[in-house]
Amino acid sequence: MIEADGATVGSAWVWDVAGLCRAAADALAARFNPVRVRGEISGFTRASSGHCYFSLKDAEAQIRCALFRRHAAALSFAPRDGDSVEVYGRLGVYEARGDLQLIVEDIRRAGQGALFEQFLRLRARLEAEGLFDAARKRVVPPWPRGVGLVTSPGAAALHDVVTTLRRRVPHVPVLFSPASVQGAQAAPELMAALERLYAHIGQKGQPPIDLILLVRGGGSLEDLWAFNDEQLARTLARSPVPVISGVGHETDFTIADFVADVRAPTPTAAAEWVAPPREQWMNALQALQQRIEQAVFRHLDVHAQRLDLLTARLGRPSGRVVREQQRLQALAQRLRFGLMRAVERRALRLEALDRALPTAAARALQQESERLHRLKLRLQAIDPRAVLARGYALLSDPVDPDRVYTRVADLQPGQKVRAQLADGAADMTVSARVAS
Repeated sequence: MIEADGATVGSAWVWDVAGLCRAAADALAARFNPVRVRGEISGFTRASSGHCYFSLKDAEAQIRCALFRRHAAALSFAPRDGDSVEVYGRLGVYEARGDLQLIVEDIRRAGQGALFEQFLRLRARLEAEGLFDAARKRVVPPWPRGVGLVTSPGAAALHDVVTTLRRRVPHVPVLFSPASVQGAQAAPELMAALERLYAHIGQKGQPPIDLILLVRGGGSLEDLWAFNDEQLARTLARSPVPVISGVGHETDFTIADFVADVRAPTPTAAAEWVAPPREQWMNALQALQQRIEQAVFRHLDVHAQRLDLLTARLGRPSGRVVREQQRLQALAQRLRFGLMRAVERRALRLEALDRALPTAAARALQQESERLHRLKLRLQAIDPRAVLARGYALLSDPVDPDRVYTRVADLQPGQKVRAQLADGAADMTVSARVAS
């Protein structure tokens, strides 16, 4: 009697190799999966395909692991040899070698304690280098001419900051430099976003940037880990203008907070720090007006008293004194009206700026949105799946997906191949080779 994966000989069951591997894999899956395993990463490698391979070991044993590209891209940190981690995945058998392996779907550092210890070590080292010294902190300009903003395009922090700035200082231009704020790629993207702003500062014909905001909403220590990157800290320390860090909630602290010139408890608080309300500006202007008026009136009073003394000394020429008094009063009235008109003109100018800025800001945001849409279309145009959808297929080894066939010479009659199509894959057997 012939079966799919083996045959019976007498009373004993005879397996073929592939059938035995599949049966073992099924038994493991039914007994253990899914599993969480804690251990130390060893022999970590990343293939050109984006798949990662490593061993997970402890003092007594080790197991081979495979982390495929779609899961590797979602990691919040870059795994390295020696990292103590917890992995989530499924136990199976790699039939091509008959090896027991763990297909990893997620990796986390082994507990927040290890992350916090790493945070404390880096903080102590950078503090010893002087990166946190109060002497190197710069004063935030009270009325910046322009603001640079670094955060994620999809983050709620972006909406909070832009809304606050529009409400409080609609006339101040904002230059947005986007970057991821979570995941293994976040720290390099944040550094690149800062470098773009640094390159913009001081360029002729460009809006000035007097201040940079680095913001992100709240999260766990792992979520905020990109802001504890050493190279990001050194990039912040090189900023040519003051930096305000508004990362997480009030209780969250990152290395970026210590390096920045000012640490705000939230993204909204960072925006409020930059933007004193319009009423405060008007109050300051009114206080300045009062000081000027008081100084002028004191000056006029002194001269009026002097004139009174001269009048008393002159006695009879009182007519001239009266004329001079009238002239002095007329000058005082003209000065008072002149000061009032100057204040009114400044108030009208502020109102004009208040009306014009929302339109300019909306236009800038629209342009950025259109630019992102064009980039999205360009990415879609080069998507490999689009090529498959036009009738092409990708041939690979059914067992080893990383082995791709691109030449007829790589194939042999009777050889099994897997054809990846637009909507799935099909296993095929080569019947003959036909040269082009």
